[in-house]
Amino acid sequence: MKRLFFIEDDLSLMNGLSFALKKQGYEVEIARTSLEANKLWANGIYDLVILDVSLPDGSGFDLCKKIRQTSEVPIIFLTAADEEMDIIMGLDIGGDDYITKPFKLAVFLSKVHALLRRSEHFHGVATELNSNGITIHPLRHEVYKNGTLIDLTASEYKLLRLFMEHPNMVLSSEQILSRLWDCKENYIDNSTLTVYIRRLRTKIEDDPSNPQKIVTIRRIGYKWHVTE
Repeated sequence: MKRLFFIEDDLSLMNGLSFALKKQGYEVEIARTSLEANKLWANGIYDLVILDVSLPDGSGFDLCKKIRQTSEVPIIFLTAADEEMDIIMGLDIGGDDYITKPFKLAVFLSKVHALLRRSEHFHGVATELNSNGITIHPLRHEVYKNGTLIDLTASEYKLLRLFMEHPNMVLSSEQILSRLWDCKENYIDNSTLTVYIRRLRTKIEDDPSNPQKIVTIRRIGYKWHVTE
């Protein structure tokens, strides 16, 4: 049975979604404050986190950052905060999806199912990925370039990992977006992906203006080009 950690201070929403999740066969642990969430997180093992941004005693963003220090558990932000910068920040610091209220229950449950399936895939990959002078240690959430630790946002890390798990395979923009984010809103589109690709190239390419690792395949998508 999958264990879900639901952090939400809206009692009616929490009760309704908890009931729906339990009907789907999930075990649900509930916290209504940051303090309570920190205590439960320290003593529990979870398969997915559903996290409100605005809590009575803190920010869901801060909780997300703390979780990402030790875990790659899927995280869904569930919040009324629908500003574009909040959404992008939530994804960048480690969120896997960002659902804004109001929403349809069927869509919410589909996203939960999809993230759990993707998590099972990631748990089955090699403990280390290595090509083109780049090394990923998934269990430690660390990336090295020629032996030197580099700092990536959570979104950049997920993007790089997707490429390195599919060497020399052309991935369309639609494939990348669907595998990394379940969000369907306009803020996660080809233009946003182009920004993430550009930022990642500045950190891993020797010459970002002439990329050799992440290669653009015109009118199709991108490829992790491995020659070693």
